[in-house]
Amino acid sequence: MNLSLDLLKLLLPELLVSHFDITSHSIEQYTVHLYFEEKKDTPKEEKSRTLIAHGFHKQVTVQDFPLRGKKVFLHIKRRRWLNKPSKEVVQRDWNLVAQGTRMTVEFAAFLKVLGQYQG
Repeated sequence: MNLSLDLLKLLLPELLVSHFDITSHSIEQYTVHLYFEEKKDTPKEEKSRTLIAHGFHKQVTVQDFPLRGKKVFLHIKRRRWLNKPSKEVVQRDWNLVAQGTRMTVEFAAFLKVLGQYQG
């Protein structure tokens, strides 16, 4: 494994680093934007079906832990596949966003714990 991948796993949710490619980024005065696309690999649970890549879902934006005083926004594009024989659209079932928030699950859990100590 290379150094940059090891560092990314420390800074970002491992799910993103393992199953998504970073396509671009921008760093502004107070924010960091990281753009991800789901890798083209077909879901393991669907290996018995004949799937072909079929574009992406609408991009979602999720707030993650701040880095060096900058807000971090993850822009995520999930992939769709088409089951060739049945024409059924197939997708992975990702649990990237904490329910009722626009933050990653890890960041939402951190804020919840932090609130318990301050409240």
